[in-house]
Amino acid sequence: MTKVNVFKKGNEYTRIICDGHTGYGVEGEDIVCAALSSVVQTAALGMLSVAGANIDIIRDDKEGYFEIVVPNDLSPDVQHDVQVIFATMMCGVSDIYTEYSDFIDMEVCDVL
Repeated sequence: MTKVNVFKKGNEYTRIICDGHTGYGVEGEDIVCAALSSVVQTAALGMLSVAGANIDIIRDDKEGYFEIVVPNDLSPDVQHDVQVIFATMMCGVSDIYTEYSDFIDMEVCDVL
């Protein structure tokens, strides 16, 4: 099962952690894991390349771990773009979770 933890401070997303393989299919052929990975990794690329944000990414393919951390010191324009990309990513992640909740555990937490 993949555990997805999303962190928000007020209305702004600050971090997402995806940990573990979904177990829907054989590793390397798991369409649920591939879909989730594609949505999250594409959002990370958008934050880096399109928004120009210097986000932190931690990745371990063997363990099925992917983390995006949004820094606190982004300019207002870049922060806006990152939040739009993050919110769009959450549409995809939430949709996959709704369809495959037996293989994905998702929690959204507010942080201080």
